[in-house]
Parts: sequence; structure tokens; C-alpha cells
Amino acid sequence: MRKKSVQQMRAVTDESSSRVYSRANVARYSERARQRQRAKRIRRTILFTLMGVLVAGVTACGLWFGKIVSKLNNGEIITSGLLSSLADSDVTRDPFYTLLLGTDGRPGDTSYRADSIILARVDPKAKQVTLISIPRDTKIEYKGSTMKINAAHSYDGAEGMVNAVNELCGVEISHYAEISFDGMKTLVDAVGGIDINATDGVDDPEAGPVTIEPGQQHMDGEAALTYCRARHQYADGDYTRMRHQRQVIGALANAVLNNMDITRLPGVIESLSDMVVTDLSVQDIVSLANAMRGMDTDNMWSANLPSWAGEDTYIDGQSYVFVYEDKLKEMMERVDAGEDPQGPQSMGSSSESSTIGDLANNDSDSFSRGTDKSTSSSSEEEDTRSQD
Repeated sequence: MRKKSVQQMRAVTDESSSRVYSRANVARYSERARQRQRAKRIRRTILFTLMGVLVAGVTACGLWFGKIVSKLNNGEIITSGLLSSLADSDVTRDPFYTLLLGTDGRPGDTSYRADSIILARVDPKAKQVTLISIPRDTKIEYKGSTMKINAAHSYDGAEGMVNAVNELCGVEISHYAEISFDGMKTLVDAVGGIDINATDGVDDPEAGPVTIEPGQQHMDGEAALTYCRARHQYADGDYTRMRHQRQVIGALANAVLNNMDITRLPGVIESLSDMVVTDLSVQDIVSLANAMRGMDTDNMWSANLPSWAGEDTYIDGQSYVFVYEDKLKEMMERVDAGEDPQGPQSMGSSSESSTIGDLANNDSDSFSRGTDKSTSSSSEEEDTRSQD
């Protein structure tokens, strides 16, 4: 029985071998081998293609990011001298001061004026911003000479402006940003326009080609720029213009932080890098925007320097704006403490609580006559009447 079984097993093995090595089986095996090789080649091709696309994408993204950074941190403006003048800060944790400049420069210009000067205190944890406008004709002493504060820009560029404002306001500025008027127009368009209550009508060809009626409206870049530049038709001239500029900054902050469609972000970043120069990195800008998202922009504090201009502020035939130094010191102590600056909104030294929202409730005549009302003062009057 055992012998028979062994023979039978050999017979089965021989039969199986003959089937495996038959011509038909060899052909099928070869075909399957070719299919496996073809599948491997296809997988390798797909893998290499995906890797190529990924590498190309990363390279393109890196080039795009590098281009953005090089334009934002333009070395001709953000110099080593400027960087050494700036104080250290953590933009997402600690309050800091930043200097915002609006210029009449255009791409390629090597000489231009600082036409709008705003000192901003930003508190990312409290989501609070204070905007202090500095008249461009403010008299300062700089490097032993009497000059208007915007002339410091002609002497030493951004570094000169930071040092001049530090000295004037008794602060330590941590960051700097500069935007041309044409750049602001482009930026407003990039975020889809701004919603703003125009407190005053504008019909001033020198300010821009747009005629603006008072009232709540949606402004495009051209209208916003015209609103920012108008001054000739108002009783307090440059002070009205500075109020309008603070209004536009508040509306622009609201558009970016609270209302912007995320799909517009790449376009906004592109516009920002083309028109804005700053020491801030892209990461800092994004982190700060995230930290400030949801901020009530109507509650941003607003003021200008306690100051005056008149027949008694001429020096060598040039008109200056003189500062009430004691009042400025008191106001900046409140600003530095994160409190209501209680600063003026027009010429003079009178103090009044005022926010960006308050600016929208008073026209130029109200401010120039000193009859403007703030939300806080109105609330106090209502409380007094209710107690009576």
C-alpha cells in the first residue's frame, strides 16, 4: 500500500508538472508578468508625476512667497538703521506702537512726502486700537534744526520719521508701515470696498475726481482716496482730512478683520505687497490679523495731537502747527495705559472721549465749532436726565 501510494504521488506530481510547464500555461504566465510590469510602470509614472507637480508647486509657492516678502520688506526703505530704531514686541501678545505713513510716492520714486502720519497703539489681547493723527506741518526740532515733522522723512526716510515721532510723543515705536495713496486705492478695491458713513460731502477736484454725498455708503478705492485727501472746503481743513483718514482706516480694518471673503485673501496679499512697505513679516501680519479678528472697529479710540495753527505759528514765512506739549504729554500717558486718550478731534486742546464710531456721528462744522458729541458723553447726559 505504501509503495503504491508513492507511485501514485509521483504520477500526480508528473501530471501537475506537465500542466504547469505546458505551452498554454507559459503563455499565460508571460502575459501576467507583462501585466505586472506594465502596472508597475504606470504606478511609477503616476508617482513621479505627482512628485513633479508637488515639487513644482512648492517651488512656485516658494518663489511667490519670496517675491511677496522682498516687496513687503523693501530693503531701500526697511533699512538696518530703521530696524535698530524699532523696539522689540510680540505682535500677538503685547501692546505695541506702530507708525503708519501715507505718502504721495509712486513705484520707482526715490523722493516723496509723508502726507499722512498716524501713530497707532495696538493691543492684540484686548482687541483695542488707538489712532493718533499727527499734522504733517507739526513743528519739531530735528538734528538741531527747526522743521515740519514730515521733513524728517526727506532727511532720513522711515528711520527719521520713527525717531521724530518717538521724540515728539514720548513712545517707543515697534513697527512701521508705509503706503502710497495710489496703493490705498488699490487695497480698498482688493478687499471689495469699504462701508462708511461719510460725515461730509466732497466736491474737490484737487482731492480726486469723485463727488461724494454725505451719508452711509459703500466706497470703492477711488472714492475712499478722494475722501481721505479732501480738505480745502472745510473750516478746519487738515484736521477734517485727518478725521476722514481715521474713519477710512477703521472701515478698512472692519472689512479685512470681519467681512472679507477668504477667497479674496491671495489678491489682498498681492495688493498689499505691491503697495505697502513694512518691517512686519508675512507671518506676523497673518498672526496679528487672526488675533484681532472680531474686533469692534467702531470702538477704536481716535484723536489728533493737541495743537493749533494761526498767524502766530509762522516761522521764516512758513506756516507750522504748534503742539500743546503739556496736553500732549497727558494724552499720551492715557494712551500708553491703554485708556481713552480724551484727545481733541480738531484744532485746540479740548479733550473729549471719541471713537471711530463717534466720528461718523459728527460733521466737519460740528468739530470746528466744538459742538460735536461722542457716544460716551451722550450716554452721560442721558444718565443725568434720567436721574433728574
